[in-house]
Amino acid sequence: MEEIKNKLEKILLRVMKPARYIGGEIGSVVKDRDKVDVRFAFCFPDTYDVGMSHLGMKILYGLKNQVPNWWCERVFMPEKDFETLMRENNIPLYGLESLDPIRDFDFIGFTLQYELSYNNVLQMLDLAGLPVLASERKGLTPIVVGGGPCVCNPEPLADFFDLFILGEGEEVNLELLRLYEKMKPHSPTKEEFLREAAKIEGVYVPQFYDVLYNEDGTVKSITPNVPEAKPRVTKRIIADFDKVYYPDSFVVPFSEIVHDRSVVEVLRGCIRGCRFCQAGFIYRPFREKNIDTIKSETKSLCEQTGYEEVSLSSLSTSDHTKINELLQSLSDYTDDENINLSLPSLRLDSFNEELLERIQAVRKSGLTFAPEAGTQRLRNVINKNITEEEILSTCKMAFEWGYTQVKLYFMLGQPDERDEDIVGIAELAQKILDLYYETPKEKRGRSVQIAVSTATFVPKPFTPFEFEPQATADEIMRKQELLRSSIKSRKIKLSMHFQNTSILEAVLARGDRRLCKAVYSAWKKGCYMDSWDEHFQYDKWLEAFAENDIDIGFYINRRRSYDEVSPWSHLDYMVSHEFLVRENKKAHMAQTTRNCKEGCSGCGVKAECGGVYCGTKKA
Repeated sequence: MEEIKNKLEKILLRVMKPARYIGGEIGSVVKDRDKVDVRFAFCFPDTYDVGMSHLGMKILYGLKNQVPNWWCERVFMPEKDFETLMRENNIPLYGLESLDPIRDFDFIGFTLQYELSYNNVLQMLDLAGLPVLASERKGLTPIVVGGGPCVCNPEPLADFFDLFILGEGEEVNLELLRLYEKMKPHSPTKEEFLREAAKIEGVYVPQFYDVLYNEDGTVKSITPNVPEAKPRVTKRIIADFDKVYYPDSFVVPFSEIVHDRSVVEVLRGCIRGCRFCQAGFIYRPFREKNIDTIKSETKSLCEQTGYEEVSLSSLSTSDHTKINELLQSLSDYTDDENINLSLPSLRLDSFNEELLERIQAVRKSGLTFAPEAGTQRLRNVINKNITEEEILSTCKMAFEWGYTQVKLYFMLGQPDERDEDIVGIAELAQKILDLYYETPKEKRGRSVQIAVSTATFVPKPFTPFEFEPQATADEIMRKQELLRSSIKSRKIKLSMHFQNTSILEAVLARGDRRLCKAVYSAWKKGCYMDSWDEHFQYDKWLEAFAENDIDIGFYINRRRSYDEVSPWSHLDYMVSHEFLVRENKKAHMAQTTRNCKEGCSGCGVKAECGGVYCGTKKA
């Protein structure tokens, strides 16, 4: 520690935002090394500013540190200016709490939130002074663990990790570390530990599975090669969302971060079933906290951290069964304490004047909505169960309340998309703009801006669109130009997502274990920090794919048959294959599916939980 500390003192003033790299923030946990038996480095493979905003890290950091003889520390991907100085001064990647090198920890855990952060994992392991390939890390420790949404298909990273955790981490993390603490005094080999770990529900050890391929390149089979490995690994879910651990305090950063506020999770899962949305399926079943729990956590976090804004976190906050009662209860506290209450993830079809009144203190000028498609037909294809009437009535309400900015999110390249759907985006934006001018002058704001933002559709595992091809780069460019030419007013501002990052995202999201070599090659060529435009090197990725005989079109530009063995077929996220096929067929008929509150759609989660978790049956 002292050696690293001394070196840091000499270089920190030479980098941007040195506060990212020193630790010591209010709320950070420092323990006596001599009284610690298990050390865990929680690594977020992106910068401090991004990672410190991540709720999952806050939860698992507090959870592990509740155990007196365990110590969880935070680790982030350094910006390139600091990384260069670290290498020049022989400073290995370290934990912020102790400044100790993480190569000496028992566990190094990465949360995998986004495919374009994959090579940051390799870069961080290398910066720690460790081999990036799991096969070259011979000792018991450090054990490299992966979790997060991307673990629903971790195969493109299988060569680099010792194990993955599927699903929600609160319970399984404790079970895994308890197992290690129990076995550690007996000096097991890594394989001996991993064999025992594989018995824990939700733990996937990739080296314990053999993958065979057909002559056409598709997966033939994925089978266990040790008796401890299950034929299918099932994700973990938290049954009682009111009793699960939630921190009463957060680490408060010295410098500004992306989301610098308290965050309270109000529900998990989603009832909606939008067919493109991976989160909406892999986080099922739907569960919500009761109002008393939410209010208690809100008060505790605000009092302990000093934050003057609290955000209610979920995939769709307004789907909470008692949302209006919840807001009234929270406002009794937040209004008295002058705390802003932020409500992200609001649904158009559940918007009302009471919600507008609540969010006005935080977002006085603009509102953000996600129609996703420009026509009702295509919204039916993707099961986005909102109508144009609901979109327009909500925007009309917003303008009458004095809002002057509306941001609209859409996707290009969705299944069954036609040119009229793209033109429909421009037409819908124009209708919203016209609503502003139809609003009486005494009610509306002084100026108006309609922001239209588009992203490229990426077919993801465990969605009804996992079988679909991604549109080619030329197709997307044509669609983008069509949309651009269809917008006539300067009051409608258009921004479109960079296409090549969506191509790479799709390859990594849908790929199999053979991609590991290409990931490694791209990293050796200097590809990392790929989610940042200034660092993204698509040409080098293409070189890496070519050198390893990887045809990216095979992974992203072909439709997959319903009976094809997917690279993730041995992983069980409880949503059944039969349901995904059924939903895919309904999409091509532009038929919608009701949401979970209206009735069970038979996704498969109910079969696992008896309907208790997803709200179709009372406990």
